Amino acid sequence: MENNDLVVLDGGMGRELARRGAPFRQPEWSALALMEAPETVSQVHQAYVRSGARVITTNSYALVPFHIGAERFAAQGEALAALAGKLARTVAGEADAGVRVAGSLPPLFGSYRPDLFEPARVSELAGPLIRGLAPHVDIWLAETMSLIAEPLALRALLPRDGKPFWVSFTLEDETPGKEPTLRSGERVADAVDALAAAGVDALLFNCCQPEVIEAALRVAADRLQSQGFSHIRLGAYANAFPPQPKEATANDGLDEIRADLGPLDYLDWAECWREQGATLIGGCCGIGPEHIQALSNRLG
Repeated sequence: MENNDLVVLDGGMGRELARRGAPFRQPEWSALALMEAPETVSQVHQAYVRSGARVITTNSYALVPFHIGAERFAAQGEALAALAGKLARTVAGEADAGVRVAGSLPPLFGSYRPDLFEPARVSELAGPLIRGLAPHVDIWLAETMSLIAEPLALRALLPRDGKPFWVSFTLEDETPGKEPTLRSGERVADAVDALAAAGVDALLFNCCQPEVIEAALRVAADRLQSQGFSHIRLGAYANAFPPQPKEATANDGLDEIRADLGPLDYLDWAECWREQGATLIGGCCGIGPEHIQALSNRLG
């Protein structure tokens, strides 16, 4: 597949599980369905494939102590990651040829909280996820990264298996027009430079408002071009939340879903991202199969 070919990604897992009546509560979030009703996870993967997604992401985002607790993580983390990988791989295998599985490597210490990052514990927490997912995934996806250091630390732990490494950063939900930054306050330009030098295969922006992504893509495209890294793909998958405060933990309660981000509204944003060079486009929290269907019908 050529780098300028658009690939439609899937949408959010947790909200779709909840919408379908799967076991869902905090703090476990999307991990609860994996533990108590894994068939519902398969059903969500299948819905996204039917909607046109060509990459589905493992339901391993909440498999960290922050969500499932330290004791359960120590006892079951690797096995649950393996189950998440197997479920996605089975659905991809049953679909038309060409559906790939991205192994989700989440923020290990809490979403939107770069201040909680503990570099000395990355191996302890990421190791079981990587071992469990490794046999089942085609792509490694470090997603919702709030700071530069975390995906670099994850990169160092990945097996030398030749699989693409994608990194997706979450952005500060600031007023459009300002220089885009990660939730750590680090500049997007600096994040692009650091990950390009580390050999990333794709850079994406996710789990932030669609309004802030266009500027980030523009900065990223300019930096990659000027540094001779134009082969690195760009992508985006926004959430449907209002702006998130700096102290947000993504586990305090269910956020409201914006009424102005229906499938066609979201498609308008996706077309803007495509114009900025994004070739990997999907959805995050609150973006469901109907949104992915609209993307696939118009852009896929």
